[in-house]
Amino acid sequence: MLGPVILAASRSDKMRRLVSAAPGTKQVVARFIAGETVDDVVPIVSELSGRGLEVTLDVVGEDITTVEQSYAARDAYLELIGRLKELGLGARAEMSVKLSMFGQSLENGHELALANVRPVVAAAAEIGTTVTLDAEDHTTLDSMFAIHEELRKDFPQTGCVIQAYLFRTEDDARRLAANGSRVRIVKGAYKEPVEVAIQDKPEIDKAYVRIMKILMDGEGYPMIGSHDPRLISIGQELARRAGRKLDEYEFQMLYGIRSEEQTRLAAEGHRMRVYTAYGTDWYGYFMRRLAEKPANLLFFVRSILTKG
Repeated sequence: MLGPVILAASRSDKMRRLVSAAPGTKQVVARFIAGETVDDVVPIVSELSGRGLEVTLDVVGEDITTVEQSYAARDAYLELIGRLKELGLGARAEMSVKLSMFGQSLENGHELALANVRPVVAAAAEIGTTVTLDAEDHTTLDSMFAIHEELRKDFPQTGCVIQAYLFRTEDDARRLAANGSRVRIVKGAYKEPVEVAIQDKPEIDKAYVRIMKILMDGEGYPMIGSHDPRLISIGQELARRAGRKLDEYEFQMLYGIRSEEQTRLAAEGHRMRVYTAYGTDWYGYFMRRLAEKPANLLFFVRSILTKG
C-alpha cells in the first residue's frame, strides 16, 4: 500500500523540500541518478559500453510550467547528442524523453511538444541513434502516440513506451506490433484510477506476459523493461518461440538496479540496455523508483537513519 502514497508524494512541493533536505538523500539518489550534468554522465556511458551494455539516457525533469523551460529541455538533449557525437558513442546510446518536459501540458502543448522533440529526434538520427518517447500518466497517452506516429513518418526508428497496468495497452500493443514500431513495455509507475488501470500486482504481471507475447509475435522490435527474473525468463522463452534472433529484441533495466544481472544477460549475447537518468530535477523520477519496490524505500530510510 505504500506505493500509491509515495506516488502522491512525488507531486508534493512540501515533500520535495523534506526529501531533498534529508541527510541520507544524496547517497540514495546517487544509486539511481548518474549525475547532474553531461560531464557527469558521459564517463558512465563509456564505462557501461565497455562492459558490453547499451544505454538509453534520460535528462530528468517533467513538471515544467513555462514555454522557456520546454526550450531548455530541448536544448539539454541537443547538448547531450553533441557530446555523444564528439565521443563516437552514438551507436551505443539512445535517448528517452518525456513529452511533458517538452511542453505537452502547456497551452497548445501537443504542437509545442512535437516542435520541440522533432529536432532532438533529427539530431539523434544524424549520429546513428534514436529516441524513445516515455509513457506518462494515462491522460497524456493519446498525444504521445500521435506524436510518435508523426515522428515515424521521417524517423521510423523512433520508439515509444507502453504500460502493462493500463486496460488499453493490449490494443495499443497490437497496433504498434503490426506497424513495426520499437516498443518498450514496462509495468507502469504512475498512480492511476481503477477505471483505467489494473490495481492487483499478480494481474499486472499476467497482463505484462500477454503483451510481451503480442510484441514478440509481431513485426516490431520489443524492448522488455523489467528487473523481474521470472518475466525476463518468460520473455526469453517467448522470443525463442517466435523465432527471434538475439538482436531482434532487447532487455532494459534501470541504472543502479541488478547490475550483475545486466552484465550476465549481455555476456549471454542478449542486447541489454541500461536506462540512465541524470540532471538536477531528480525528485519525481526518484520517488517513482521508491514506489516501484519496497526494498528501495527501506534502503532510503536506512540511509537517513544512519546519516542522521
